[in-house]
Amino acid sequence: MTPAARVQSAIEVLDLVIASVRREGASADRIAAEWFRTHRFVGSKDRRAIRDLVWQAIRTCGEVPMSGRAAMLALAAADPALAALFDGSGYGPAAIVPDEPVAVAGLAPAWLEAQLAASDITAEQGVGLLGRAPLDLRANRLKTTRDALLAQLPVTAETTQAPDALRLPGGTPVETWPAFAEGLFEVQDTGSQLACRALAVQPGEAVVDLCAGGGGKTLALAAALDGRGQLLACDIDRARLSRLPQRAARAGALAEIRLLDPGRELVALADWAGKADAVMVDAPCSGTGTWRRGPEARWRLTAQALARYARMQADVLRIGGELVRPGGRLTYVVCSLLDAEGPDVIAAFLAANLQWRAAEQDVGAGTPRGAGLRLTPWDDATDGFFFATLQRL
Repeated sequence: MTPAARVQSAIEVLDLVIASVRREGASADRIAAEWFRTHRFVGSKDRRAIRDLVWQAIRTCGEVPMSGRAAMLALAAADPALAALFDGSGYGPAAIVPDEPVAVAGLAPAWLEAQLAASDITAEQGVGLLGRAPLDLRANRLKTTRDALLAQLPVTAETTQAPDALRLPGGTPVETWPAFAEGLFEVQDTGSQLACRALAVQPGEAVVDLCAGGGGKTLALAAALDGRGQLLACDIDRARLSRLPQRAARAGALAEIRLLDPGRELVALADWAGKADAVMVDAPCSGTGTWRRGPEARWRLTAQALARYARMQADVLRIGGELVRPGGRLTYVVCSLLDAEGPDVIAAFLAANLQWRAAEQDVGAGTPRGAGLRLTPWDDATDGFFFATLQRL
């Protein structure tokens, strides 16, 4: 393909992504994969170039663009070489005409930028939210150590703030390596690893991962238990939870897995009421801290959805609190940088539950925010997180 044809192909993919966002359809990743599946003549180098253009455009446009062409023109406005490819030749895009629509560059839709500003996210921190994410591994202590894993990786890696973490370039095909099949590591962002560390799980304890999902944090908690104690992983999402047994078997992790019914969680968890030493509440959230991995998510979030998340977060925090024994602890985690989903949720819980207090957290990274810590890509080179550890008196 010519460079101009790559630009036109990126415009076609962007049109599909924009249409999907407006109808709350499939993700940009899925749309791009399907487009490439139906355009098998596109070579690997062309695929990479097209994907790069698509994701650059998504990262550039704060509001949902009116069209793929408008989004690409926003890129071209700052790149004369790209603008020159709009020449109408061959399979390339039509020449640029005066006053045609050009998408506006920005961090996010205006209402969401206001929410971030109200949560004291600076312009520099906002830039970090839209960068390219690395790929972090967690050495599985049940089978190896970070140093031993580092010595056998086929590529160079660097360490991060988390004691078991190694960092590689994004896109490294780690799941094809023998060490992955052997369960020597899991893919897990350093920020997520630090959130697990905040719970300070010790061998022999009774631990609950209340919103286990696919089990990333569950496996980290299992490694901290070192095969001693009890670990319950539960969720209301059957599809996500169904991936955990295979992952746990590969990692050599021991955990009871329990599917919960929405609205009846405490009924199913009656045997754990007031008995857990430690509870992880990885609450559903807007994911504003993970835009590096899925930047079009900021086009999909609405104020109404944010309000729904806040209600769910308060509810799941309440449920988690019911499971903790006196003297036990709970860590609340969201991969969001909005105060409405982090500090505000914790402040409301503490105000309504005087038998709880905020506990000390020292994980080697993060900035105090309310009763917890905030991690950002700009400040900590992690995904964006808020987490707070609470102790029941």
